[in-house]
Amino acid sequence: MKKNHKIGKIIGTVCIWGIVILCIIPIVWMISASFKREADVFAVPFRLIPDYLNLDNFKEVWFGKYNYALMFLNSIKVTALSVVFAVVTSILAGYGFSKLKFPGRDKIFLLYLATMMIPPQLLMVPKFLMFKEMGIYNTHWALILPAAFSIYGVFMVRQYMLQIPEELSEAARIDGAGDLRICFQIIAPLCKPALVTLVILFFTWSWNDYDNALIFINDKNLYTINLGLVNFMDETGLKYSLIMAASVISILPIFIIFLVAQKYFIGGLTAGSVKG
Repeated sequence: MKKNHKIGKIIGTVCIWGIVILCIIPIVWMISASFKREADVFAVPFRLIPDYLNLDNFKEVWFGKYNYALMFLNSIKVTALSVVFAVVTSILAGYGFSKLKFPGRDKIFLLYLATMMIPPQLLMVPKFLMFKEMGIYNTHWALILPAAFSIYGVFMVRQYMLQIPEELSEAARIDGAGDLRICFQIIAPLCKPALVTLVILFFTWSWNDYDNALIFINDKNLYTINLGLVNFMDETGLKYSLIMAASVISILPIFIIFLVAQKYFIGGLTAGSVKG
């Protein structure tokens, strides 16, 4: 029995590593191609580390005529504001649904969760019409405001806050602290793993948001990096070395954010599995 269990573990480990390698290969090829001259991208035999590191690809992408740096900064602006607003609203709503007692609280929360079943594509036309009326169509606010409210974020924060003893908030309330102070100074700091996880997820979702940018932005000076990358591919044709260099630049922020916050990531993801 133990022998079969050991064999099963070995097979499982090999399968997992196989999947990991399959997922990593395209990224490795992209990074390798970004440092090659165009003639060397599809050269046979394939060289993972090129004989000549061509940094001119990154210079042409960043400082060239394609305005890629502006699109990168636009994405930083939109993503940073979206993440800040989404985390704050998730904390406030999570606190309300976990620590405040009011009639119909749990039913309202279930109704709120039910809206996750609505496909985002169904909301595109209503949002388009609403943003036109509000005067924020073709502005970055059309991307920031929808991302500022996250059902998943509220759910995760609520589940994490349910694990925190009620005695903490009750003691603070006896000492004269209001709900906002209890929320942000006492409860929220204890939810650090969940909040860091949300920062990673919100950053990734906002940074990779292509559909909303495609629909709500038509001014090239307001393009985010996703629209910029597609536009860049159209302008450069089939210069794969430049396209791969632009792609590497576009994934760097997500990679850095994950490296910095990875130690909190798993703990935050498992927070929602605890029954409240």
